[in-house]
Amino acid sequence: MVAESEPNTGVLMFLPYRALENRVFAALAEAGFDDFTPAQARVMQRIGPDGTRLTELAEQAQITKQTAGFLVDQLEKAGYVTRVPDPSDRRARLVRGAAKAWAAKEVADAVVAQVEREWEEHLGRRRMRQLREALTLLREITDPWA
Repeated sequence: MVAESEPNTGVLMFLPYRALENRVFAALAEAGFDDFTPAQARVMQRIGPDGTRLTELAEQAQITKQTAGFLVDQLEKAGYVTRVPDPSDRRARLVRGAAKAWAAKEVADAVVAQVEREWEEHLGRRRMRQLREALTLLREITDPWA
């Protein structure tokens, strides 16, 4: 049994993620993208390149459709997303990233790449590769959208 003072594996995975997320949000704010919340970002990052239905965004973000709709409304008002008719179903609408969202994504992607380089410098190339391989294997049993 693990001593109570040692964090469990979930916490050990969460801590680096939270540090990464904090760096991304700091860089986004510095670049002028300071008008959305982490909850909005979790919805926005699930939007596919051709758009995604609100119900799918809600399911993937593990929130209610009403909450997803509220967050998308806010993102739309801030200019990050647009809603367009779904070409495969006239009754449905797709949420698409607007130019502002793609510009923010470029900033975020650059920070993520920098943090991953730092992690690799700290862990070494072999351990970083093993970490990615292990997490990819875990994704097979933890990510229903993989």
